[in-house]
Amino acid sequence: MNKIILIGNLTKDPEINTTNSGVSVCRFSLAVQRNFASSADNGPQADFFNIVVWRGLADNCHRFLKKGSKCCVVGRIQNVSYEAQDGTKRYSTEITASDVEFLSTKSSDANGDMPKPVGNGSAELEPIDDDDSLPF
Repeated sequence: MNKIILIGNLTKDPEINTTNSGVSVCRFSLAVQRNFASSADNGPQADFFNIVVWRGLADNCHRFLKKGSKCCVVGRIQNVSYEAQDGTKRYSTEITASDVEFLSTKSSDANGDMPKPVGNGSAELEPIDDDDSLPF
């Protein structure tokens, strides 16, 4: 089984391209915080993953994600090889995403907080007492 789930923040704005056959492909880098701090500088550490998204999901990632956006990526790890301009063979590891969930919006502030919903003159919700109505 080849499956990975990552939650992190984009390190730069996503880049989108189109293949010769018209298929959208979006690429971005995701910084994922580690659960521990480095003993050398007592600061948090992160791992950086190259993410590749295809088709309609690629269009949505390009439209709704930006540098600093928090998202969850579900996908698979893929090793790719290519020939560099100098003729040497190079290898790269990337995550091909099958699902991306946006955990912050494009209009979120710098703290990563979700924007406050805007109502159309709607009244505030009133709390209800449901202690007596629950069957359990």
